[in-house]
Amino acid sequence: QVQLVESGGGLVQAGGSLRLSCAASGRTFSSYDMGWFRQAPGKDRDFVARISSTGGATYYADSMKGRFTISRDNAKNTVYLQMSSLKPEDTAVYYCAAGIGLSAIVTSVRYWGQGTQVTVSS
Repeated sequence: QVQLVESGGGLVQAGGSLRLSCAASGRTFSSYDMGWFRQAPGKDRDFVARISSTGGATYYADSMKGRFTISRDNAKNTVYLQMSSLKPEDTAVYYCAAGIGLSAIVTSVRYWGQGTQVTVSS
């Protein structure tokens, strides 16, 4: 069992930056691929980024490449999402995700966090 708790969301102006954190419980954190998804009001939950269990490989949705960076610290059981050059269309609830063989598809997620709101004002 893995519990995920996100933090770091908030209100930011367009062009600004935020760093999201996701703290995981349990001793098996380093066994899981980790990722971030987001969901805007009235829309589906979409893939943002993922990182392999060792941190050696990262993947991003096309619209996030060059603006977002995912990283993890297995010693701290924490995964991060550094977001820069934020746009109003980045406004959404951001969810931390864990899974074995995690992909960009929501059904590959085994554990979800509760979500953290990110609002980007224009």
